Amino acid sequence: MHIIEEASRCLKCKKPLCSKGCPVSTPANLMIEALLEGDMRKAGAMLFENNPLSVVCSLICPHERFCEGHCILGKKGAPVHVSAVEQYISRYYLEQYEPERPVNENNGKRIALVGSGPAGITMAFILARQGFDVTLFESEEYIGGVLQYGIPDFRLPKDILKRLWEKLVGLGVKVRPNTLIGPVIGIDHLFADDYKAVFIGTGVWNPRPLRLKGESLGHVHYAIHYLKNPSVYTLGNRVAVIGAGNVAMDVARTALRKGAHEVTILYRRGEGDISATRYEYEYAKLDGVRFRFHSSPVEITDRGVVVVDTQVVEGEDGRSRVEPVEGSESLFEADSVFIAVSQAPRNNLTGLEVGKTGLVITDEEGHTNRPGVFASGDVVTGAKTVAEAVNFSKRTANAIIDYVSGLGD
Repeated sequence: MHIIEEASRCLKCKKPLCSKGCPVSTPANLMIEALLEGDMRKAGAMLFENNPLSVVCSLICPHERFCEGHCILGKKGAPVHVSAVEQYISRYYLEQYEPERPVNENNGKRIALVGSGPAGITMAFILARQGFDVTLFESEEYIGGVLQYGIPDFRLPKDILKRLWEKLVGLGVKVRPNTLIGPVIGIDHLFADDYKAVFIGTGVWNPRPLRLKGESLGHVHYAIHYLKNPSVYTLGNRVAVIGAGNVAMDVARTALRKGAHEVTILYRRGEGDISATRYEYEYAKLDGVRFRFHSSPVEITDRGVVVVDTQVVEGEDGRSRVEPVEGSESLFEADSVFIAVSQAPRNNLTGLEVGKTGLVITDEEGHTNRPGVFASGDVVTGAKTVAEAVNFSKRTANAIIDYVSGLGD
């Protein structure tokens, strides 16, 4: 794709629907205008200031639902590939961007960020650029959270995260890897060390079990664990994946790349009900992933998954529900079985109000029940897109700035 030719197709609408359709309101029309005027740096700065993770969102967002899905040209033909233009500009700008920590009244005011996923990285850039003394606590070796450990390299090259880390350090952000907040250092310790505010952006890392008989067998794995380091798993030739979200698609595609001969996704509803984006579903099919719809697991055995056929029935309340077809049980043979139905937060932090599913309860600006403690991203909303995490985190960053400013010196 020739980026200039693609950008030239943009109508530069005065009220761009593409921006309206984007969770973080990316100014696509202004970005393209700056690019066509030959000012790449201006276009890149515009993107970065609006969204520090523009370089990531342009690769992994469901663009067909957001910017490109709202492009007016898409009503009768092909939409402008905003994502490709944004990626080109964002990568260029990330290489050129020279971080410089401002000197102002916020210098020396400490803020702790727990978790370095999309929410934490966004928060770190915003607060460090405001002059705050930011420390980013990460439980794993590298920053990125789900970007590093939950999205395969073929979808998101990890050199991008390395470069973001370098830019954060250049802004004065301190990173503490391999530090899980909760067991050794708790929130109380952070406040005792004069952190003015604590932000929780720990994501959702506990897999939701199905509680099926056989779930603890040696050839059964949770999808979110597999994606952290696929190379340490021995899967065999035939793999079954239970679930049909984006994580299930990532696991299935990765397993094929790692040598599995046949990977099948088992899903209890029909093709039109899958939660994965259309883009991820189509690419999974292109990679050779097989699908078995209306098939629900009832037990896992050494030989594979016992499944039952299902039918969708509409109840009296108008809601549809899935019911098993009597007498339809069969064995789906598999050497390895993945469970990819959902994730929940870890429960290592105490003193914060959480809902029934373990998600941290906040108001619209990210205030938790504890003064000075804020949260946003997946740990609050459940698994959402990176753009949605960035949008929520921008609001929460402003709330933190207001809170710390109100403390005085």
